Amino acid sequence: MPIERSVRAQRALRLASGTASSLAIGFGLDLPIPFLAPVLAMILAMTHRPLSAEDCLKLMLAAILTTGCGLLLIPVLRYYPLCGVLLVGLGLFVAFRYGLSGGNVLVMTFLVIGLTMIPAAGTADFGASVMVIAALVQGLLLAVVALFFSHCLFPEPSQAPTPHMPTSPSPSDTGRLALRATLIVLPTFLLALIEPTKYLPIILKAVGLGQQSSSTAASQAGRELLGSTLLGGWLAVAFWCVLSLFVHLWMFFLWTLLVALLLGRKLYGLDHTRLSPGFWLNTLMTMIILLGQSVQDSAAGKDVYTAFAVRMSLFIAVTLYAWLIVHWLDRHRSNLPAPG
Repeated sequence: MPIERSVRAQRALRLASGTASSLAIGFGLDLPIPFLAPVLAMILAMTHRPLSAEDCLKLMLAAILTTGCGLLLIPVLRYYPLCGVLLVGLGLFVAFRYGLSGGNVLVMTFLVIGLTMIPAAGTADFGASVMVIAALVQGLLLAVVALFFSHCLFPEPSQAPTPHMPTSPSPSDTGRLALRATLIVLPTFLLALIEPTKYLPIILKAVGLGQQSSSTAASQAGRELLGSTLLGGWLAVAFWCVLSLFVHLWMFFLWTLLVALLLGRKLYGLDHTRLSPGFWLNTLMTMIILLGQSVQDSAAGKDVYTAFAVRMSLFIAVTLYAWLIVHWLDRHRSNLPAPG
C-alpha cells in the first residue's frame, strides 16, 4: 500500500537520498573529487523535477563547454597574468549576471567553476585542470543518476504546486548583486593561484557564498553567511566523531542520509525555523565539502585535524570577507544620491 506524504516531505527525502547516495558512490568509485557529486546533486534537487534524456545531454554538453573555456585562460594567466585576472573577473560578472537574470543556475555554477577552479589548477599543471574537468563531468553524471533514482523512489505528487520561481531583480540591482558575488569569489581565485591543490575547496565554498549573498539582505548577512558556515563546520566535526566509531562506506552513507534529512526538513519548512532555505542549503554544502576533503586527507595519510583546522579557518575568513563586501556595497549604495 503506497505511503501518502506531503509534497515538502517528498522533496526532503529526495534531497537527502540523492545527496547521500551520490556522496557514497563517489567515494566508492574513488572519483578524483568525490564531494563534487553531492554538491551538484543538491543544486539539481532544488529543481524538483527529473531531467529528461534531452535535458541531461544538454547539461553535459554545457558542462563540457563551459568548463573547457577555463582551459583557454591558462596560457593568458601564465604569460599575461594581469590581463588574465581581469578576464576572469569579467567572466565571473557575466556569469553571475546571467544567473540573476533568470538563467540556469547549474550552468551559471559550471561557468563560475570553469573560470576559477580550472585555470587555477592549470597554472600549476595542465594535467590537473583536465582532471578537474573530468571530475566535474563525472560528478554531474553521478548526480543526475542519483537524482533519477531518488525521483523514482520519492516522486513529485501529481497535485504538487509549481515551484515558486524567484522574481528577477531590476537591471540595476542585477548588476550590483553580480558585482557583489564577483568581488567575493575573485580573491579566493587569486589565493588558489598560489597553491591550487590546497585552495581549490575554498573556491567551491566562495562560489556557494557568492550565490547565497545574491539573495541575502545586508541586515541578515552575518547570520546567513557566517552562521551557516559555522554550523556546517560544527556538523562536520560531529559527523567525523560518530563516523570514527565504525568506519565503513555504508555508515558514511547512512549518517549523510540522516543529517541531510534533518537539514532538508528545515530547508523545506517541515520544521519551523526563521532562517532562510539558503542558510540550510549552504550549511549542508559546507559540511559536505569539509567532510569530503577530510576523508581524502585521511586516505592520503595526512594530518586530518591540522588540515581541517586550516581549512575551517580559511572558510571563516572567506565568509567574513563576504560579509564585509555585502555591508560595504550596501552602505555605498545608501550613500548615493537619489535619482532625479
